[in-house]
Amino acid sequence: MPINLDEALGAELDPVEFSWTSSDIQLYHLGLGAGAAPLDPRELRYLTDNTPQVLPTFGNVAQSFHLTEPPTVQFPGIDIELSKVLHASEGISVPGPIPPAGTATAVTRFTEIWDKGKAAVIWSETTATAPDGTLLWTQKRSIFARGEGGFGGDRGPSTSNTPPDRAPDLELDVATLPQQALLYRLCGDRNPLHSDPEFAAAAGFPKPILHGLCTYGMTCKALVDRVLDADVAAVGSYSARMAGVVFPGETLRVSAWKNDGGYLGVVTAPERGDEVVLAGVEFTPR
Repeated sequence: MPINLDEALGAELDPVEFSWTSSDIQLYHLGLGAGAAPLDPRELRYLTDNTPQVLPTFGNVAQSFHLTEPPTVQFPGIDIELSKVLHASEGISVPGPIPPAGTATAVTRFTEIWDKGKAAVIWSETTATAPDGTLLWTQKRSIFARGEGGFGGDRGPSTSNTPPDRAPDLELDVATLPQQALLYRLCGDRNPLHSDPEFAAAAGFPKPILHGLCTYGMTCKALVDRVLDADVAAVGSYSARMAGVVFPGETLRVSAWKNDGGYLGVVTAPERGDEVVLAGVEFTPR
């Protein structure tokens, strides 16, 4: 069904109340590879019973964490087949640490819809607040819908945040496991693109791919561990564009450059000629 720009743009979804526990946090961190060094006290801070520290990227998945069915892309003025949808970008900003357990209310509205001709890019913003009204985090997301362009909308700005033309200030290699996607899908994203070989083939991939949000979260963790000595409370904001796919078992190479009090980065797949998988990474300490 074509996108109805008049109905979709500015639409606000009904508030959604959701909760999470410290066990959810532990599972999320394990899905990102935490605990690979099980005797490292910094790693164990992510997995402590009852009071684990919480990577801010948990806010990107908290609302859908307990879903056990594949997601749908059906909203006011928007009705798209799941097989046509890819993650385009994700971002999170946090005024303070996310609690290890809690309840929140999320309100999502659609802020921009770009017409790329052969595809559409749909932007949304979600605010999550505690029961007392305290802002917990603000999430920004865009999805890329193949074959859904041509509805007469604005093409949108060109991407930016190109890395400097010099050697990175830091470079990190992060291993993914062959079963990484099968583990990470327990964090609420049951899209069969990440688990079903036949579904992945129908979508044009040789095999299931790793969740973009897994690559995104693993990159944030790697930067927190290196730049902030594994102190998640020191993170202010983080965002990235999904620029390519990762196949479970590959290595992620995170290259980052100091930039205006934070870091600008890119993530590549060195086994495939340093193909870019995350671009425009922005990591800003508090």
